[in-house]
Amino acid sequence: MTQTHVASESMPRALRAIPAAQLRGRMSVPGDKSISHRALILGGLTVGETLVAGLLEGEDVLATAVAMSAYGADLQRDDDGLWHIHGCGVGGLGEPDGMLDMGNAGTGARLLMGVAAGHAFTSFFTGDASLCSRPMGRVMRPLEEMGTRFLARSGNRLPLAVTGASPVLPLVYRLPVPSAQVKSAVLLAGLHAPGVTTVIEAEGTRDHTERMLRGFGAEVSVETDEAGARHISVPGHQELRPARIRVPGDPSSAAFPVVAAACIPGSSVVVEGVGINPMRTGLFDSLRDMGAVLRFTNERDEGGEPVADLEIEGAELKGVEIPPERAPTMIDEYPVLAVAAACAEGETAMRGLAELRVKESDRLAAVATGLSDNGVAVEELPDGLIVTGQAGRPQGGGTVAARLDHRIAMAFLVLGLLSRDGVTIDDVSPIETSFPGFADLMTGLGAEFEA
Repeated sequence: MTQTHVASESMPRALRAIPAAQLRGRMSVPGDKSISHRALILGGLTVGETLVAGLLEGEDVLATAVAMSAYGADLQRDDDGLWHIHGCGVGGLGEPDGMLDMGNAGTGARLLMGVAAGHAFTSFFTGDASLCSRPMGRVMRPLEEMGTRFLARSGNRLPLAVTGASPVLPLVYRLPVPSAQVKSAVLLAGLHAPGVTTVIEAEGTRDHTERMLRGFGAEVSVETDEAGARHISVPGHQELRPARIRVPGDPSSAAFPVVAAACIPGSSVVVEGVGINPMRTGLFDSLRDMGAVLRFTNERDEGGEPVADLEIEGAELKGVEIPPERAPTMIDEYPVLAVAAACAEGETAMRGLAELRVKESDRLAAVATGLSDNGVAVEELPDGLIVTGQAGRPQGGGTVAARLDHRIAMAFLVLGLLSRDGVTIDDVSPIETSFPGFADLMTGLGAEFEA
């Protein structure tokens, strides 16, 4: 891979967020991480040149770019940020010479396992300490049914080896728990199968893979049965066409300035060009339920994904019960939603979140500890949190361990802005995995941070 990547100025490892009076202004957030991973992978499975604008150039996505290069795709980046991808075709990837180091990129690792499943050679995956602690069994099980062989550490953890099959077997697979990553891995493996592969999900999950497959010319069918389950089917041995992709702003990244502005009366912020895919807007729905003033304006479609500008005005929030069935549409946003709950009046209950225990960190434990250490009453449940808000600014004053988790680091920097005494994060370097330049962009709205 040849590219010119200009990283933002390196953030200090420890950072303190100073209480903010108001936040005002316009900003854009980096490209959607989920869509960026998929654009690189599917671009590498075409024959011809795919162009990707707005790609998130955080460490996670760049790990996927390096992996696709190791598989034989040619990736180049222009000085203006446009990526050119010359793929190898479905089933045409080559065996990597060495270990694929995915860093902290759980999405990249799991989706690439699906791609590797359709190639009759062995790929070796590893990652950082956080990724190597996360279980991969949910992805391995259906891929094994398709003929893939795995050799992994105890607990089905990285480092692991994936030996694919050619051809891989088509499969009908019902997801035991909602997971867009597992769904996507199975569908990507199914592209290499002589037949139709179907994934059945009782609860809808992020549908970026289905949308983007269509954008690359693939035949994809989505049907809903009488019970409300979605059946997503992909015929194998299809040829993907090169495409032009514009990656919208990541709603999971937009969550942090949105919550910060929503919780400070007098604030007024516009976040431009954010993806509002219905499978990703649970946080925005929840904030509206809490009384936030949040509007979608300039709604449009870009590359098959709905996009809008988000207008947020500060308001007094109230605690609510978050419907558990909303979790798949906002699973990554619960840490910062808990921060909003700390500023609201009354209790906010969040349940059905057991998946948060196997993210980059045990996010339920990390959020509960961080809130408690900053004067917020919180009850940690086996699968959720109950936060009792302060009806205004929480005390703050504590130091929060980020636990190598970018979303924990950013969520508690937001808490610091909303608190009375500020909050210190012990290590903010993981933020670079998903939101390069986070502190600078927030400073442009009136936030202050000190090393």
